Amino acid sequence: MNLPKNATIIEVGPRDGLQNEKNFVPTDVKKEFIFRLKQSGIREMELTSFVSPKWVPQMQDASDIVNSCMTTDSRDIVLAPNKRGIERVYETDCRSVAVFVGVSNTFNQKNINKTTAEAIEGLAPLILELKEQGYFVRACISTAFHCPYEGKIAQEDALSLCREFVSLGVDELSVADTIGRANPVEAYGLFSLLKQELPNTLLTAHFHDTRKMALSNILAALQAGVDRFDTSAGGLGGCPFAPGATGNVATEDVVYMMEEMGISTGIDLEKLAYAIELVKPHVSRPIESGYYRLYELNQS
Repeated sequence: MNLPKNATIIEVGPRDGLQNEKNFVPTDVKKEFIFRLKQSGIREMELTSFVSPKWVPQMQDASDIVNSCMTTDSRDIVLAPNKRGIERVYETDCRSVAVFVGVSNTFNQKNINKTTAEAIEGLAPLILELKEQGYFVRACISTAFHCPYEGKIAQEDALSLCREFVSLGVDELSVADTIGRANPVEAYGLFSLLKQELPNTLLTAHFHDTRKMALSNILAALQAGVDRFDTSAGGLGGCPFAPGATGNVATEDVVYMMEEMGISTGIDLEKLAYAIELVKPHVSRPIESGYYRLYELNQS
């Protein structure tokens, strides 16, 4: 099999994992969760997002999280989807910013009240400004495979949006199966083309586990040459604007699979489980990942 020796895990639990929780997770718990995740060996992480607390109440403590959790030995990323969010980034020491646009027009209109073209037009000057000031910019490509409203997305449409972001100078593309509908053939196909066409851009795969296909899709992406993956501790997450989108693939299951396959992640699984243990009582959905269930059995 064509497998890398190492893979990078980008932990999205504190942001993407918690954003859809109805009950507010205490700020101190979030801070300790982030600390424990870093202690496990994670070196790239989405900490939080600068969005309106009216629309995403869970992120109302974003400034406090950023100011308290930035460390020099990790890439700490903040989602800032618009001009106001990026202005808030400038008020902090954060140097890594994520923006997002869906391939699907309908998804974007439901989410940000803009078409895909309008969203890119609005982001373009903001991305150029960020790059002029030396920021790391991560572009999150939502609904790259399927849309909850439009169905299957044409591969060329996903490629086209990725090309547009690269032309603006982004450092990383996080390409997402937002509703967990992709299969390994689709994953291999799109990521193979992206690796061929955009060889100088960091390429990250982001899979949701709605239909329990995420690990098989990750294996397909590995075969296509991808060695960066967004994952969420405990499999937490979901998208408030994508009906049916359950949690991201669980970090612990991805790390276990990769380490068993001889792919080094640099992450300590027991320390990772220790982080999940902290946040578990504060989230509404059960932690159902295979590795964590075994961890709990071993603790009892």
